[in-house]
Amino acid sequence: MEDGRAAGRRAPRYKGEDTSQTTEREIRGWYLYGVAAEVFAVCGVGSFLPVTLEQLAKENAVLWSDRTTSCMSKAAAGVGDAVNTTAPALLARASAPENTQCIIRLFGSEITTSSFAMYTFSAAVFIQALALVSFSSVADHGDYRKRLLVAFGFTGAISSMLFILVVPKIYLLGAILVVVGVTCLGSSFVLLNAFLPLLVANHPLVVTGGRSNQDSSSIPLESLSPDRDSVDDEERDDRRAFPSVSKSTTTELQLSSKISSKGVGIGYIAAVFVQILSILVLFLMSKKKNVSSTLPLRLVLLMVGIWWFAFTIPSSMWLRDRPGPPLETASSHRNKWRAFVAYFSFAWISLWKTIKVAIKLRQMIIFLIAWFLLSDAIATVSGTAILFARTELKMGTVAIALLSITSISSGIAGAFFWPIISRRYGLQTNRTIVACVAFMEIIPLYGLLGYLPFVQAWGVGGLQKAWEIYPLGIIHGFVMGGLSSYCRSFFGLLIPPGSEAAFYALYAITDKGSSAFGPAVVGLIVDATGHIRPAFIFLAVLILLPAPLVWMVDVKKGQEDAVRMAGLLKKIHASEIDPSDDGMDIAAEERFHESRGLMRDHD
Repeated sequence: MEDGRAAGRRAPRYKGEDTSQTTEREIRGWYLYGVAAEVFAVCGVGSFLPVTLEQLAKENAVLWSDRTTSCMSKAAAGVGDAVNTTAPALLARASAPENTQCIIRLFGSEITTSSFAMYTFSAAVFIQALALVSFSSVADHGDYRKRLLVAFGFTGAISSMLFILVVPKIYLLGAILVVVGVTCLGSSFVLLNAFLPLLVANHPLVVTGGRSNQDSSSIPLESLSPDRDSVDDEERDDRRAFPSVSKSTTTELQLSSKISSKGVGIGYIAAVFVQILSILVLFLMSKKKNVSSTLPLRLVLLMVGIWWFAFTIPSSMWLRDRPGPPLETASSHRNKWRAFVAYFSFAWISLWKTIKVAIKLRQMIIFLIAWFLLSDAIATVSGTAILFARTELKMGTVAIALLSITSISSGIAGAFFWPIISRRYGLQTNRTIVACVAFMEIIPLYGLLGYLPFVQAWGVGGLQKAWEIYPLGIIHGFVMGGLSSYCRSFFGLLIPPGSEAAFYALYAITDKGSSAFGPAVVGLIVDATGHIRPAFIFLAVLILLPAPLVWMVDVKKGQEDAVRMAGLLKKIHASEIDPSDDGMDIAAEERFHESRGLMRDHD
């Protein structure tokens, strides 16, 4: 242990843990996967996938108004969507007064092409949540964290590239590829996020940045080390743990936020570059005659997939494995099928145990409830805005790509400026998140202005003109630049050390599980009314709900509880106590706290 400190390393939590200091090469590898996958998140999920799904379905659809006229015949007459329409003409066009939604018959039901895209994304995030449950806890063991990250990255990239083969007659295949791509994207980001606390814990600024910073990473971990056989020494370390947590919170949070914010910013820069390339592809394809209206979109998705695949390669080479403890449950099985079943069962049982632990961490559970609502609002606002621009503002693909670039560019500014704003006004992290939520609320409220008679009489305002969505895109991007980095790093401090992948999976499950709710509700609203604007009422309420919950979170208390829970989990594991048993868990917790004079009131 002393040798480890002399070498500038923290004490290991388990045999075989890689506690070597985080290098610049490793951090670059972490950034590069963001460069790879963020392009698909922004250019694919945030821009072209909803449009592609809607267009593929539209070529098989009829008008809402008469249920007989083909939507493509209307488009050919110049009234509906046209990929080759120039951007200036699109920006000058207001939403049509008549209902121009298109409907398809799917599994015996009539749905709009807009809601088809929303339902597909709802199904995708639901399946993604199931996938996260099935592998998340396994990723905390052995070298599975990195292996799964690479596997999901390559699989998702291939699913995007395969869109080049999807023609309108087999538009349902496009929905399947969306499910695969979105599942791989979210799963890989969970694994990428799970590396962040490890990068911070082993960073030189934390490990060798002074006695208090060294204590912040080593003391709680030492209390879990198996070579600690002196109860008195253990008690003294535990008494020092919580003051050091308070001192180290600022350093670790600032470092985590800095790395996270820079990662988001670099990813957004890459997305802007690829989006510009996408516009170039769309422009060149617009010069060709007798080209399918979906081919330019499918070429863009092919390019996005190639980008994701290419940048995953160096990321996989530069990121260290940072293995977790071995998973004895599965390693005892020589038969591969039995090993698979053991892994699968372990993951679902571990999720239940993770939830049981999270429930006892009050600050974490408050944040997770807030994150459930906030992430649902984020996902639903993005998808709804794209489809509103597409179907009601009659914006073509080029104009929507310009909207995406506007939002991404603003997101880059947000990722770098929110930390400056936070420092300038002395905002705590949760206060910064609340400020972001307040700005996000502007978007649906502005859309609802379109219902006011005097605004309708102006002919502008309340998203009656296509150009009005661009300022809202600036607000959306600037807010997302802050939320993407601050929420991720803020949650990292509430995780018990040693359970990063499992708790970041719970974070992602909360995220993706909720994101299946909002788009489905918007789809139902569109199917019932034939318009997207009424969904702004739902969005206004949904965005507002998480703000008071985020405001309540106390990060210092949450980190103290996380450190204490890590020690408790080690005690439970050593005593072979089942943490899923409430009675044993509570009794063990009480004995653990009482023995150290650290008993806190959890009631």
